[in-house]
Amino acid sequence: MFEFSINSPIIFAMVAIVLGIVVAQSVFFLVKAYKRGLELDMEKSVLNDTIKRSAIFTIAPAVAIFMGVVSLVDMLGVALPWLRLSIIGAVTYELPAAEQALAALGVDKVSNATQYVTIAFVMTFGIAASLIAAPITCKKITSGMMKIKDKDKKWMDLLMTSMFVGMLSTFLGYIVCDLGLVFETLEDGTKSLAFHYQLEHWIPVFVLLISAALMGICGILLKKFKWKWLNDYALPISMIGSMALAIPISILIKG
Repeated sequence: MFEFSINSPIIFAMVAIVLGIVVAQSVFFLVKAYKRGLELDMEKSVLNDTIKRSAIFTIAPAVAIFMGVVSLVDMLGVALPWLRLSIIGAVTYELPAAEQALAALGVDKVSNATQYVTIAFVMTFGIAASLIAAPITCKKITSGMMKIKDKDKKWMDLLMTSMFVGMLSTFLGYIVCDLGLVFETLEDGTKSLAFHYQLEHWIPVFVLLISAALMGICGILLKKFKWKWLNDYALPISMIGSMALAIPISILIKG
């Protein structure tokens, strides 16, 4: 009987097969698009330049994805985060989903196959719903939004901004959920409302503020110096910078 390992070669082999299929699809459509461009009498230099520019600008999101994989490696190994963040997924979804599943299981990291499968299901099932919902609802939602935009563009902009702020509020709540009033279980089994305060719980808040500050600085530089390339690299810069500064902050607070 094989001993379970989150970095088992079998898991890597299965992930490699899936990612191989994804890469093959990408190459297939790239070739088809290139040939179609030639059929439309587009110059080869234009097509080649488009491919080069697209390849360069994939570096920025790739860095952000890589940082997401690194943040999940200690809990889940390499294979599963590599798979989830290489197909359909996002750090803003995968990391909270994995952490909440671990918390529900009462562990800090995966130690057996049951836990691994449970967390993989949690990380996969929620995001998979978008594959089903998109073809059913996307056209109707888009047409409705276009109608709102035609009637009142300012209201449309306000609606989109509100939706974005609402999404951010969800993750902000996740960051500050360990701060403030909580129910504590007393010796007699009853629950009492108490103020829960530990300085180490402020570490995610400090990292969030640093990340926001770095993003703000990138926005100022983009506006002042017209560095358009910074628009694609602002996210990984803020992520890498805040993660790097999280290390000395954690050492300083935890001692």
